[in-house]
Amino acid sequence: MKDVKVAILGMGTVGGGIYQLIEREGKNIEHKDGIRLEVKKTLALSYAVDVPEEKKAKDIDEIVNDPEISIVAEVMGGQHPSKEFILKALEAGKTVVSANKDMISQNWPDLEAAAKRSGAGFYFEAAVGGGIPILRALNDSMQANSIDRIYGIVNGTTNYILTKMDDEGRDFADVLKEAQELGYAEANPESDVEGYDARYKLSILASMAFHARVPVDKIYCEGITKITEADIAIGRELGYVVKLLAIGKKDKDGSIEVRVHPTMIGKDHALASIKGSFNAIFINGSAVGEMMWYGKGAGDFPTASALVSDMVYAVHHADNPRYATFENTYEADQVKFNDNWLTEYFIRTEVQDKPGVLAKIAGIFGKHDVSIESVIQKGAKPGEISAPLIMVTHPAHELDLRQAIEEIKELDAVVGVPNCIRVEK
Repeated sequence: MKDVKVAILGMGTVGGGIYQLIEREGKNIEHKDGIRLEVKKTLALSYAVDVPEEKKAKDIDEIVNDPEISIVAEVMGGQHPSKEFILKALEAGKTVVSANKDMISQNWPDLEAAAKRSGAGFYFEAAVGGGIPILRALNDSMQANSIDRIYGIVNGTTNYILTKMDDEGRDFADVLKEAQELGYAEANPESDVEGYDARYKLSILASMAFHARVPVDKIYCEGITKITEADIAIGRELGYVVKLLAIGKKDKDGSIEVRVHPTMIGKDHALASIKGSFNAIFINGSAVGEMMWYGKGAGDFPTASALVSDMVYAVHHADNPRYATFENTYEADQVKFNDNWLTEYFIRTEVQDKPGVLAKIAGIFGKHDVSIESVIQKGAKPGEISAPLIMVTHPAHELDLRQAIEEIKELDAVVGVPNCIRVEK
């Protein structure tokens, strides 16, 4: 039996989940893995669960200078002081497990380099997909595959909001308020609804899947704040469901496209049935084909499950820590990132209800090599001078489409272009 003492940085929802999970599942872990986990110290400003006073550290130095503590779990969130605390722990030779996708995605090389220098482990399964073991699968189970596509729903808050808007015909602001009241969305929901959280996770996923450093700033990012009842209703009429997707693709020439944005997918697509706060992630491997991981993407026990699993994994690999290293692979400055991807588009315009408008818009699209697949034209409501004109394109290049829309906005007969949503088949 190996006795392993751990420390937890941050004792909110997830930190409390780790503390309770070790107590609840400790005997099973002892039986299955021969490892006895014990939380020796915690460090936090506030506590979501009761912790004995003797387990509360006064500062990070009390933890990093304790020779008995071999694993530190960081669930404080944010960039600072999380980064400094993790670096201190790694430099002291202590393995770190973390769920901090923001900090990891933006500081990965520095953190991993510190771990290698001291021989410590650095694991972060919980940073993507909560309790879904996607990173472990990519690192330990997919060695015989080249992965050319990874995509999915990786943010439970936005999926909850879009599900409610679709199922109940409600608007964004109304559902967001409910999500905040229920604890699915933060008081400041910007990271979720603007797509930033999904972008951090895609940076980690794509880096591991494509064996190339994919920095956050290389990922196109668009949130769900412009999605309306009208977009969802018309999409449903056309056979589509709207989801916020994180999409990564690697072309045959090695170039990578990475993007986070609202996406229309067919109602029969597997991701269309993923509702509420659940996550689902697809990968396409050269040997296995397409595979999907599905489960709870956040929450106290799902996230704590991944963190405790990383602790057990770290103990089993203590003499030979596993790193998601980028040595002998392409670094960011050697990778070609494609920002002119090819996809279909759903475009909702508001135009004056008079003859010839569609022809002018179609002419501009044609000039920019954008072909229209279908059109829905609705008459103006009584008392209104504009009417919705909705178009779905054939596959077109992103930059061509953007140029066409900017030119269309300048037409006198066009009142506005409220939304352009990408379509994935």
